[in-house]
Amino acid sequence: MKVNFRFPLFRLKKVIARRTPRFVPPTSAEKEILRLHIEKRLALFNKDYGFTYRRITIRNQRTRWGSASRSGNLNFNYRMTFLPPHLSDYVIVHELCHLGEFNHSKKFWDLVARTIPDHRALRKELRTIPLAR
Repeated sequence: MKVNFRFPLFRLKKVIARRTPRFVPPTSAEKEILRLHIEKRLALFNKDYGFTYRRITIRNQRTRWGSASRSGNLNFNYRMTFLPPHLSDYVIVHELCHLGEFNHSKKFWDLVARTIPDHRALRKELRTIPLAR
């Protein structure tokens, strides 16, 4: 006897939501600690590049580890706190290089490779880490 049972997706989402711990947003002090760490790392890496950046912001982004704007602002996800140092450095350098190239062209990846030659492996490793809660 074959039983064809499919659990409705909307019920599955409710079950998962009940079992997932509630999201607790980071405090402003925690964001400030991360921002200061990122500022130090940016200063270190930017010695090689010489780019100018304006503001560093720590955000709760659901789909990105970081972003850069044409006006020179750099945004980073507060979840970088939980990344290993080599991956957080990769994200910092990646966003810093966007100040020189606002795309993912060969020129951009050549900029990243100046500081992080194994960027392909690190990018692959970073993609295995989920961003969403």
